[in-house]
Amino acid sequence: MTDGPLRIVVVDDHTVMRAGVVALLSSGTGIEIVGEAGDGRAALDLVERHEPDVALVDLRMPVLDGVATTAEIVARFPRTRVLILTTYDTDAEIERAVEAGAIGYLLKDTTREQLADAIHAAARGETVLAPRVAERLVARMRQPAQVPLTARESDVLNAVADGLTNAEIGRRLVIAEATVKTHLLRLFAKLDVNDRTRAVVVAMERGLLHRP
Repeated sequence: MTDGPLRIVVVDDHTVMRAGVVALLSSGTGIEIVGEAGDGRAALDLVERHEPDVALVDLRMPVLDGVATTAEIVARFPRTRVLILTTYDTDAEIERAVEAGAIGYLLKDTTREQLADAIHAAARGETVLAPRVAERLVARMRQPAQVPLTARESDVLNAVADGLTNAEIGRRLVIAEATVKTHLLRLFAKLDVNDRTRAVVVAMERGLLHRP
C-alpha cells in the first residue's frame, strides 16, 4: 500500500454495473478508480499499466473469466490484491475463486460502506467474505468427513435409487439377499441415515450418487 487513496481497477462486463460501482466509490471512500475493463484480458493490461492496490473483479466475463483473471493477476502482479464482486454464491464458484488466489469474495448486494471497507481490508492483506459466503464455508466445514463408498456399496446404492427391493438387488448383482442387507447397513452407517430413501438423498447431496 502507498500513501494517499487506494488505487483500484473495476472489472465487469456489464457496463451499467461497472458504472454503478465506480459511482459508489468515486468520493468519500479514500479510493481512486484508475481503470475499468469489460473482460479479463483487458483487466490484465490495466493491472500491468497501473499496478493498482486492488482489482475488483466479476466472475463471469468474456475472453477471460474472473477465475482465470484472478490466477493471472496473482501470478504476475503479486502486489495487487484481487477482490471478487459477483452475484454468484455457489460452493463451486467460491472454491474456484479462492483457489485462484482471490483475497475476498463479495456479492453485488453489498452496501457502499461494506464495499469500501472490504477494499481497504483487502489492500491490507486481510481476507474479506460476504456474510452469506462465510456462512456457506462454515457450514461445509461442519459437515461430517465423507467416507468413501466401496464399488459394491455404490452398486447397491444405485440399485436402491432405482427402486429395487433387496431380493431384486441380489439378482441384479448376483449376490445373496443377506449380503445386500449387510451392504445396506454399512451404507446407512457411512451416510449417518436410518432408511433407504434418506440414504439416496444424502448420497446425492454429497455427490456420491448422480441421477438424471
